Amino acid sequence: MLTDVTRRGLLRAAGAAGVAATAGSAVAASVGVAEAATRAGENLPFYGAHQPGIATPQQPALFLAAFDLETSKVAKLRALMRNWSAAAARMTQGLRVAPDLQSGEVPPGDSGDVDGLLAGRLTVTFGFGARVFTLGGLAGRRPAALQPLPRFAGEEIEARRSGGDLVVQACAEDPAIAFHAVRMLATLGAGTVRLRWTQRGFLPSRYRGDQTPRNLMGMKDGTLNPRPSQPGFAQVVWTGGSDAAWLRDGTYMVFRRIRMNLPHWDSSSRSDQEATIGRHRESGAPLGGSRENDIPNFRARDRNGRFVIPARAHVRLAHPSFNGGIEILRRGYSYDDGVTEIGPLRDGAPHSHAPGFNAGLAFVAFMRDPQAQFVPLQRRLAAQDRLNQYITHVGSAVFVVPPGARQGGYVGETLLG
Repeated sequence: MLTDVTRRGLLRAAGAAGVAATAGSAVAASVGVAEAATRAGENLPFYGAHQPGIATPQQPALFLAAFDLETSKVAKLRALMRNWSAAAARMTQGLRVAPDLQSGEVPPGDSGDVDGLLAGRLTVTFGFGARVFTLGGLAGRRPAALQPLPRFAGEEIEARRSGGDLVVQACAEDPAIAFHAVRMLATLGAGTVRLRWTQRGFLPSRYRGDQTPRNLMGMKDGTLNPRPSQPGFAQVVWTGGSDAAWLRDGTYMVFRRIRMNLPHWDSSSRSDQEATIGRHRESGAPLGGSRENDIPNFRARDRNGRFVIPARAHVRLAHPSFNGGIEILRRGYSYDDGVTEIGPLRDGAPHSHAPGFNAGLAFVAFMRDPQAQFVPLQRRLAAQDRLNQYITHVGSAVFVVPPGARQGGYVGETLLG
């Protein structure tokens, strides 16, 4: 925890940056012309109708953090979101979170651990949990879809990895940049919020050409994800006219920490792995197809009359055609938290051992209404998915994600005023 002197010094520096933003100064304008030119393509905008980090092309590094409120005052939350937004806007442009005051009596305006790096396509996304709406005057503005997720079959949810009053998602090309963003925001929030849990994530980043990333099971993950350029994307992701006015152009985030039993998976045959997912490992094509983007033929049967894509295959059960057209925007990452134990490679073969990695999928998804989209989809998967023998859901949270901030404004302004 910061000392009062440390926190006051950093907030004083952040306040100086915030005043400039409030006055309507463009953050990018504070970057020299030559410097800005070297950062072309590295700096993603923070301000806009929607928050960044949702429809943004996915970066390879994630640092997700949930916070609990230490205040019951709306005014303090408002000040926090103003400071956080100003800081995030600067960091996404490759700038320090706050300018140094050139005084040896106060802490530096930034930790300096990413000095010399480009912005790294950093995005910072903020969301609110249900308890925010218990603060004075906000109870009547809680959106109906912001409800706790029900219990699903087979899950083993750990409280210490779940819930939260606020969430910060930082994504970047470099994990150091994503970590730095959350670190600085946590520092700015000391006394108003405290860290509840964090989740790091990564994606492969050195493919030859534009390829769908593979998860830790070696399977391509995200082939059928809706794309911003496709018709209907807005109806899948963004809240609209029927929602609360303050939430228009916002969305919801669902987080699930999904632990993978990698020794079990690695000891399974290729045919079993492919039947579990419903896709070929190498090409990513649906079973019976030859290319990744082939439309799955769910009616096709083999010579024995069995479905080519098995009835309990993940691809079949998750497909919109079997779920009333339901889609969600998945933005998941692999995670690895080290080795937890040494266990049997396969059931009944205690002589064969492999490391039990504490690893899996940091599932992050955005959608218009988690109660209408995620809940029925996950109920179906939890009850029937063949993949369940290899995975366990151990963390869970849901947040409402406000619309983007206007230039000089802050995220949450439409709610907090």
